[in-house]
Amino acid sequence: MGQVSAPVVWLEGHPEGGVSALDRGLHYGEGLFETIACLQGRPRLLALHLERLALGCERLHLPNPGSEALRRRIEQVAAEWPRSIVKVLLTRGPARARGYRWGGEPGTCAIMRYAWPEQDAAVLRTGARVRIAAMRLGENPVLAGLKHCNRLEQVLAANEAGSAETDEALMFSTGGELICGTMTNVFLIDRAGGAPRIRTPEIRACGVAGVMRRALLREAARAGMPIVQAVLREADLAAAHEVFLTNARVGLWPVRVLAERELPVGPVTAQLAELMQPLLEAPADG
Repeated sequence: MGQVSAPVVWLEGHPEGGVSALDRGLHYGEGLFETIACLQGRPRLLALHLERLALGCERLHLPNPGSEALRRRIEQVAAEWPRSIVKVLLTRGPARARGYRWGGEPGTCAIMRYAWPEQDAAVLRTGARVRIAAMRLGENPVLAGLKHCNRLEQVLAANEAGSAETDEALMFSTGGELICGTMTNVFLIDRAGGAPRIRTPEIRACGVAGVMRRALLREAARAGMPIVQAVLREADLAAAHEVFLTNARVGLWPVRVLAERELPVGPVTAQLAELMQPLLEAPADG
């Protein structure tokens, strides 16, 4: 994603000079993060990012620095560059004692700003080359939807054989459900019964409920194009006439090659991309 383009900003729970070697995020992956696209010096969909972060703090019983204080600091960091990626990282903080039990740690909160990644605009426009990952996502409903710091499954999937020739990999769960990509959410369009049907995996047992996914569900419903959240499997993916991906930076990304099957950027994908374009160009709060 490029080099860090500004010093890390430590909000609390930090020793002088950086993160403690005793931080429970380092030892146990006990933390959450958000990756926020910033345009015109303003964070995009910040309210939705903060809502997901607050939900994660509640579920994992993490110290929450507070939405308003965090909002102000993110906005301050984003304002210094016209276009950037801001990452917020929360952990439980330095362990007060060895072992798994909590000991009243104060929490660590860091904000990092990265340069906007260089990526061929034509690739984003014409579509992604996508493979199916061999790695499966373990199922745990308590963690489903959260962007927690345990990303080993995605890391391994992203580095499998064939990764250099593709842009993304779709992941199934150990129970055989289609869930998401390593860094994206996935949407399928078929014409069962004649009319186009738009579906996306239900994030109920694993996977990240992306902020751009949530924004698209909302905007599509407002436009009279409801998207169904459903249990999807390999057969549903094989039957799809159009497939596209979403994430916080890219927005909506058509799939042009799925495994070895070529797919068109179809009319429904194009319509949804047009619907989302104003939201992507203007850094709306939520």
